[in-house]
Amino acid sequence: MNLPSELIESELKTFELRFKDAVKSKAPLLDRIMHYVVKRKGKQIRPTFVLLSAKLCGEINEATYRAASLVELLHTATLIHDDVVDDAMERRGFFSVYALWKAKATVLIGDYLLAKGLLLSLDHNDYQTLHILSDAVRKMSEGELLQIEKTRSLNFKEEIYFEIIRNKTASLLASACGAGAWSTSSDKAVTEKMMLFGEKTGMAFQIKDDLFDYTSDKIGKPTGNDIKEKKLTLPIIYALNNVSSSDRRKMIRIIKHNNRDTDKVNWVIRKVKESGGIDYAKGKMNAFKNEALQVLNEFPESPVQKGLSDLVIYVTERKY
Repeated sequence: MNLPSELIESELKTFELRFKDAVKSKAPLLDRIMHYVVKRKGKQIRPTFVLLSAKLCGEINEATYRAASLVELLHTATLIHDDVVDDAMERRGFFSVYALWKAKATVLIGDYLLAKGLLLSLDHNDYQTLHILSDAVRKMSEGELLQIEKTRSLNFKEEIYFEIIRNKTASLLASACGAGAWSTSSDKAVTEKMMLFGEKTGMAFQIKDDLFDYTSDKIGKPTGNDIKEKKLTLPIIYALNNVSSSDRRKMIRIIKHNNRDTDKVNWVIRKVKESGGIDYAKGKMNAFKNEALQVLNEFPESPVQKGLSDLVIYVTERKY
């Protein structure tokens, strides 16, 4: 399954030009760093959601391209800040901005991108789009802080995990779909429906991402990385609630104190698999996927509607 980019091929090219223009700066260091960032951008899943959501609800216009640029600016800013928070030396198989330019410059670059995004919307009176995206940034921060708080105790329940990923990941995808829909419809009811679609898709997306921690494939993320960072994802939460009390104590001890010991981390991974944690997480992921498709089915059938459906399937079947 590939990204349904052919439906918006010309629009994606236009978006690329708009985005490069949006990150330009008069400061040589900023331009050099931004050139590095832009060259190593990922699969552009979020701008694709913006453009397809917009096309589902009307004709793509300049407000749509600004919405897609704002989403990508905010997403890139959060990734850059995350690398500082996580002390990450790599991003998608390349040196991170943090690794090359250290913490001070990296934080300032993230701040710069946030400011550029705000100005892009304010300069064109895109107030509703800015409101949608600003609310997502608030939720992302709340989700990150909730995860930090709960990670210390290693004792949060499944519903807390869902609250974290709903805020940390799903909120941005929800806002991407909502901003796209608003840019071509100016219809609050349609926008809210597309935001619900984006949220359900985002939940499935994050569970899929968490499942990569238990694969042996080369995906640009080391196996067991979440365990090493003491992040309790759905497979391990399920395992902790379904293994024997002695295994549970041992798992918690390893996550807290021996999370850099490869053999012990591999033991935890094995226990997660044996307990059914992987299959359970896949079941939840597919449930969110189906809920997203149900929302999408409320729209008339069209090539764009099918493209969004294919995109949902792509994010849950992707290999990396």
